[in-house]
Amino acid sequence: MGLKKNYKGYKSFKYLEEGRDYKYFKLADEVNRVDEYLIPLSEEEEKRVEDIVKNNIMISLHDHLEIFPDDINETFAYIREGRMATAYEGLSHSYWDAVFDNLMDGICTITSKRGWKWRDVLYDLGMKLCDLAHQDFLIRCEKVEDIYRAHREGKIAVIPTIEGAAMLENEVDRVDILYGFGVRAMGITYSEANSLGSGLKEKGDGGLTHLGRQVVERMNKVGMLIDCSHVGDKTTLDVVEASEKPIFLSHTGARALWNTNRLKPDEVLLAVAEKGGVIGIEAAPHTTLTENHPQHSIESYMEHFEYIKDLVGIDHVGFGPDTLYGDHVGLHHAYSSNLSIQEAFRRTGEQAKEFKEVEYVKGLENPTEASHNIVRWLVKHGYSDEDIIKVIGGNTLRLLEEVWE
Repeated sequence: MGLKKNYKGYKSFKYLEEGRDYKYFKLADEVNRVDEYLIPLSEEEEKRVEDIVKNNIMISLHDHLEIFPDDINETFAYIREGRMATAYEGLSHSYWDAVFDNLMDGICTITSKRGWKWRDVLYDLGMKLCDLAHQDFLIRCEKVEDIYRAHREGKIAVIPTIEGAAMLENEVDRVDILYGFGVRAMGITYSEANSLGSGLKEKGDGGLTHLGRQVVERMNKVGMLIDCSHVGDKTTLDVVEASEKPIFLSHTGARALWNTNRLKPDEVLLAVAEKGGVIGIEAAPHTTLTENHPQHSIESYMEHFEYIKDLVGIDHVGFGPDTLYGDHVGLHHAYSSNLSIQEAFRRTGEQAKEFKEVEYVKGLENPTEASHNIVRWLVKHGYSDEDIIKVIGGNTLRLLEEVWE
């Protein structure tokens, strides 16, 4: 059912009166913001893509399903309203059967300039779930069966996810509360250090704290998937050791190909895989670049996929594009401090040369385009059906069946 979604035209907050119940913002075009780029295929290859997507589950390990203002500089005011529209129409053109939706996350600055406050996170989550409750296209995903149901019914299972745990403060029971509100995956840190451990922007990494170990234990007990995408290297290795269950890196790449803190060294990638985890490849602008492809595109992105696949094995790789509907590059500029852009993308040594900034990542502009081109690229490059099925969703289903059930 991945080729044709059962979408009936719902728009976010349709149950309210625009301009009276909430402030109007002109939003980016969720379907045609930029010219769509599709990897060209032969007729035979097109048929393979159709068959694979129709008969198998496709899961994004990390994306943002919200629509941003057409004028990205209005995002500050838009966020303060606490109500972000979801790109239902855009998603209806995608191949995804399930998406880990990371909500506002690093820009959740409803009441605070720095973000990550407990009240703000709950506000963001509650508004999202209220909107979902008024429509029937996106399914609020709480268990693995919801993903299978979404595939059968031509819908999309949305998995509420939070990228960092700063808002837990010193309250381990907040893990249970978030789980009760539907959160099924959470990062240990979001770039900055918190009471659990060190983030990737820190120059020193003290590892997982005692509280951090308590949180890892509680996440294991309630069945919440642990993410270390924005976590420091030592802290990540500590999490892998402390967790009784596999973890995932929902969105990252290989530091061996592009030397930035944002990407992971081989040691960390191998440790996650050896524990049974899955590594999702990141596509946010200017992350998964390579020396061969210093201009970010589907080609540099898939070079990271192939490197990590060869390093850890085909059974431990997936896709977490980290895309959104709107001007992603402009968002990075506007929120460079909150999103730790400079520290996360810091490069050193011989690899500290400049890269060419792009306006958008060709072939990976938003969750919809990413879903199309990932499968098209794999077919174009001769991957077997068996391996494609694993990396687009099979590996993740295995992980979720172990962690969630």
